[in-house]
Amino acid sequence: MAEPDHVFPLRVYYEDTDAAGIVYYANYLKFAERARTEWLRAKGIGQRELSEDEGVAFAVRRVSVEYLMPARLDDALEVRTRIVAVRGASLDGEQEIARGGQVLTQLSLTLACVARDGRPARLPEVVRRALGLVSPQFRKNNDK
Repeated sequence: MAEPDHVFPLRVYYEDTDAAGIVYYANYLKFAERARTEWLRAKGIGQRELSEDEGVAFAVRRVSVEYLMPARLDDALEVRTRIVAVRGASLDGEQEIARGGQVLTQLSLTLACVARDGRPARLPEVVRRALGLVSPQFRKNNDK
């Protein structure tokens, strides 16, 4: 993965594992979801505010996961998130879950921006600005 946009540290707890102390496969998706939420928060975008103020939310449209090595109870992990493409109503991203620099899981995904009725919606300006796609100065000059 190229330089990540965001790194989210986490610890593997007992509740994340199966009887053998290995992280249950579906929990990697939960780890990735938490990391994306914190990535947005670091960009100044809260999920609740996005829904309440802009009337939209992000939904996973597509995800592909490759499990390379298992994570285990008490492991300190990092989830690295990187956005690779932005379109009118969606984002493509890559995520890696690593332990001590060793990649355990790779995810490739598409996030769709959806309105309250579930239909696709354009990315709000607040999101585009947070991603560096809209210059606040450009917006001010064109509002005159």
